[in-house]
Amino acid sequence: MASHRRPKKPSRARVTVLTATAAAAVALTSQAAQADPKPSKSEVKAKVDKLNHEAAGANEQYNGAKEQQKKLEKEVGALQDKVARGQQEINNLRNGLGSLAAAQYRSGGLDPSVQLFLSSDPDSYLDKASALDQLTATQAETLKKIQEKQRSLAQERKEAQGKLGDLADIRETLGAKKKKLQDKLAEAQRLYNTLTAAEKAKFRDQEQRASRDSDDRVDLGNEAPASARGSAALSAAGTRVGKPYVPSGTGPNSFDCSGLTQWAYAQANVQISRVTYTQVNDGVRIGRSALKPGDLVFFNNTSHVGLYAGNNTVLHAPYPGAYVRYESMNTMGSFQFGVRVG
Repeated sequence: MASHRRPKKPSRARVTVLTATAAAAVALTSQAAQADPKPSKSEVKAKVDKLNHEAAGANEQYNGAKEQQKKLEKEVGALQDKVARGQQEINNLRNGLGSLAAAQYRSGGLDPSVQLFLSSDPDSYLDKASALDQLTATQAETLKKIQEKQRSLAQERKEAQGKLGDLADIRETLGAKKKKLQDKLAEAQRLYNTLTAAEKAKFRDQEQRASRDSDDRVDLGNEAPASARGSAALSAAGTRVGKPYVPSGTGPNSFDCSGLTQWAYAQANVQISRVTYTQVNDGVRIGRSALKPGDLVFFNNTSHVGLYAGNNTVLHAPYPGAYVRYESMNTMGSFQFGVRVG
């Protein structure tokens, strides 16, 4: 016989659990619907440009560390050469005294003072004034020279050791700067790779067209350069419009920002330093109203440099992925100051 018992009502606890589960499902669905949409092509481009600007700043820091390394290596090499020459001079003087000692031995005896000098620690003996009384004038003068050179040599060795320590520190800094640069470039590339092949081609064309158009349409006015050298540097840089920005590039077919300015002035037979942080000291600093064509112009806490071209326009190598071009100063970030190269 079939059962006619009524089904049991769900307990209050079970109803509560079911209600909470349903609410959570609704909340998750709502969150999914409100999730950040995929960035647009223009947003990706803006982020890539921002990262490339940051990479350009990191590149200048890396180049600055490389320049410090080269300078220290040169100083260490010079000190090591000096130490080697000093040691050779001491050896020559000691050899001379050794010859004198041999002659004294053959003539009937070795001077006690020379015996002490030829021992393992002559310098401690030389500090005793009484020892000098036992030497001939020539021997005493030679031994004094050796003592002075030994002390000088010890100081030079200490200085070289300090420079080697500085070199180890700067190499560590160099590694950190390089990693920062590589990280920025890698992040920019990762974002860039989210674009389709057609979108990438479009952005590349935009960058190249920006360089071509800047050369064709730029109005530089008729401002007179401050010097023939500044004029020559600007003219040389103008021949590089359209060349790509490449980190650490120094020309003639690729550049970073300070590599372009250094190369341009080299064409005018003027040597300026390698990076923005030292180029700021390669001339007299001037304000924006005093700028003349050919002056160096610095932006964004001196992490970027270009050449003032006239009519509020700068000729520069912007950032990775871009090309040498003319650009309005109004779009380049925070102006710091200009430098007129002497």
